[in-house]
Amino acid sequence: MTTPGSSVRPDEQLFVTHTRQSGHMQRLELHSPWAFCVAESVRTALHVVLEGACRLVPTAGSPQLRVGRGDLILLTHGTGHVLADDSSPPPGRPDANSRRSIVLTGGYQVNCPLPLLASLPDVVYIQSYRCPEQGVRAIVDLLGAELEEDRPGARTVVPALEDALLPLVVRAWLDDCAERSREHTPKTLSDLAIATALERIHAEPERAWTISALGREVALSRSAFAHRFTRAVGEPPHAYLAHWRMTVAARLLRDSDLNLAAVALRVGYASEFAFAKAFKRDYGIAPGSFRRQSAA
Repeated sequence: MTTPGSSVRPDEQLFVTHTRQSGHMQRLELHSPWAFCVAESVRTALHVVLEGACRLVPTAGSPQLRVGRGDLILLTHGTGHVLADDSSPPPGRPDANSRRSIVLTGGYQVNCPLPLLASLPDVVYIQSYRCPEQGVRAIVDLLGAELEEDRPGARTVVPALEDALLPLVVRAWLDDCAERSREHTPKTLSDLAIATALERIHAEPERAWTISALGREVALSRSAFAHRFTRAVGEPPHAYLAHWRMTVAARLLRDSDLNLAAVALRVGYASEFAFAKAFKRDYGIAPGSFRRQSAA
């Protein structure tokens, strides 16, 4: 039985919303000395060291990390950082003992706030020996091979692998948290009331939810629920509901043949005009144009 304060099974939607968020991975073959900078942005950055070693230097002042072969780092909140070679050549001989590193690197453009990502630390560091998730290793190997060989069908295979990799990385980190200490578990999972409220929102995005109604679902007063939800998710309930509706709408526009009016109703909008305005506010593009771009 799950009790308040204990970790709960994640709502599947917390993982589904991570997919199809414009992952763009590259396979880089680098020879020491090397370094590259990733500017602060709204993108979630992901790096995997396939060969060699490097150092992660966050520009926000966080401690440096040494990242070895097979290790993986996820910068969940778009923190600016530098990835640099971990070896130094002899003085005056910059090409001597040049070491090769191979790194998979890329990022995910997240258009709407995702509560599971918001709950993670700025830097998620998964060492190879602490990663029992076989799916992560398998997809990393496949991605590396596809990007190196550029085989027929790669333009279809690579995006699918990118989609699958991010939720598997998050799951591996959650498993590692469960092994080490419950105190590291994100509040979206450890707070039963908030996890339940998220399930309700995800199951019925079309419902005219109010903060009071959601609070009643989990036996909390309006003010207590709003406070706990905002602390756990990173934004107030009404803001999260609005963003979630647009996440669902984007999926329907991309994966279904429903017309715009039907999509609007599925996410709680009786007015197609109001829906289009809300969608463009989150995605920066009209829903019809989004559908055409997704189909291209």
